[in-house]
Amino acid sequence: MAMTKADIVEILYEKVGFSKKEAADLVELVFDALKETLAKGQKIKISGFGNFVVRDKRSRVGRNPQTGQSIEISARRVLTFRPSQILRAEVNASLEGKPVTADMLHHNDDDDDDTDA
Repeated sequence: MAMTKADIVEILYEKVGFSKKEAADLVELVFDALKETLAKGQKIKISGFGNFVVRDKRSRVGRNPQTGQSIEISARRVLTFRPSQILRAEVNASLEGKPVTADMLHHNDDDDDDTDA
């Protein structure tokens, strides 16, 4: 099951005490700010969560796997997400049924800044 914007609005309504309209407006405002930043090609770094990065890919020659015919793949922008070490640790701990430890949460997230793995 996927989390939706409506689910986020409901969480803000229940836990923070905003009205549903205030919560919905806040969620829309945050997502609009994220979209505008990414549309400008800028990076978004959310400490303890991860990095959203827009990359420009050049055009290149590809191959149709069914026919073997060469085709040109046009230039485009792609959006990538790199989770922080903290998020990775929490996801993996929950997958393994283990509690999240203090060691997992006290990692310096700056190590992930611009390195590509």
